[in-house]
Amino acid sequence: MTTKVKKAIKKTTPVVSAQTPKKVYEDKSYKLKRHTAPLSFILASKHTRRKPLLYFDEKEGINKPLRYARNQKTPFENEQDGNAILEPIIFEDGFLFVPRSNQVLQEFLHYHPENGYSFEEVDKERDAQEELDEMESRLDALQEARQLDIERLEQVARVVLGARIDKMSTAELKRDILVYALNNGAEFLNVLNDPMLQLQSKVAAFFEINLLSVKNKKDVYFNTASNKSKMLSIPFGESRDFIVASWLQSDEGIESLKLLENLYAQQK
Repeated sequence: MTTKVKKAIKKTTPVVSAQTPKKVYEDKSYKLKRHTAPLSFILASKHTRRKPLLYFDEKEGINKPLRYARNQKTPFENEQDGNAILEPIIFEDGFLFVPRSNQVLQEFLHYHPENGYSFEEVDKERDAQEELDEMESRLDALQEARQLDIERLEQVARVVLGARIDKMSTAELKRDILVYALNNGAEFLNVLNDPMLQLQSKVAAFFEINLLSVKNKKDVYFNTASNKSKMLSIPFGESRDFIVASWLQSDEGIESLKLLENLYAQQK
């Protein structure tokens, strides 16, 4: 093949270039992240000192103020013209529907600081997976609850129900534990796998028979024949039984634990 023929073929051969995939515009829905959504909720739609709405642009290294105006091409206030028409963003019954024709609002919600905190985009596959995980944890919890022997049942009841089990029948304990497992599957399984469960159950029992007492709603005292001293104070918002159990298994409290266990065995 001559050089002239090669050049002619090269000129006539079409050049195939990679095309950028065409962007697909979709309708989107958003929901408030609350168990009980209000009938109507207005989302902040403009950056102010009182309610800052800023997006940090990594490329430019600056914070860009956000503002929703449907007649603009961008949600960034510094890129909008002087004819912005502001509109409220209202969630009705906890939901907001944004058609594919309103790309400005979809982009505004994507960059909004509250995205993922106050609200989130509806993702049917993700929501279905979360519901599936919850259902499976409930089924697993029910199965575990049904297999508990009476000793383990009492331990769990003291911790998760805070009940005085000495006044409850076995049937009542089983019923209440099954109901708890059904309504709190993941938490119930966490309690079962907690190495502190047995000790926390003992602590609850110590309080039940008054070997320990609480004064001023936060101070724990020994209440034995030979010891009426203060053990510790419960920090605000912490579990009484967990804090006491943690102290009793420490070097400082291990001897007190042995004493309480002996006294409990004598009274049982």
